[in-house]
Amino acid sequence: MEDCREARAMNIEGTIIRLRAVEPDDADLLYAWENDCALWAVSGTTEPFSREQMARFVERQLGGGDLLHTGQLRLMIDTKPTLLSSEKPRTVGTIDLFDYDPVARRAGIGILVYGADDRGRGYASDAVETLCRYAREVLDLHQLWCGVGARNEASLRLFRRTGFVTCGTRRDWHRTPEGYEDEVMLQRIL
Repeated sequence: MEDCREARAMNIEGTIIRLRAVEPDDADLLYAWENDCALWAVSGTTEPFSREQMARFVERQLGGGDLLHTGQLRLMIDTKPTLLSSEKPRTVGTIDLFDYDPVARRAGIGILVYGADDRGRGYASDAVETLCRYAREVLDLHQLWCGVGARNEASLRLFRRTGFVTCGTRRDWHRTPEGYEDEVMLQRIL
């Protein structure tokens, strides 16, 4: 049990990324990302967030709200410095566990790597693999699941590459400007 408490207090290290808890300084970044209406079809967002709403969300994340009590864990994805690069660590996205079920020991997973220049660089794969390892070893989860729009080929490739398998399809699940879209359900037994 001591090891688990220590692991939760530290950053969660991947190969090229580091997952960390949300900090107060992240509120403006999260506000901008959550209000980017180009992402709303993927996130299910239908209306903008106020700065106050985002500040309250960050406060809940900081205030000891844990996965057991809130059902959600949001982590920031930071790049890690390398010996070959002088680039400073920077935040490139977020990864969430949500709809936590402590009885079945499962949760949903969602990820955002925001900048187009940061996609395709391995950050998302490393973040998913790192969070899966943390979910299994520290949180003792049995499985993770996600729902991905059938036309979101990049996300489908990401989750399949990281060990998720298709377990079903929800027909006409998402309403988009182009019409209805199926949602592919994937899961990974940890």
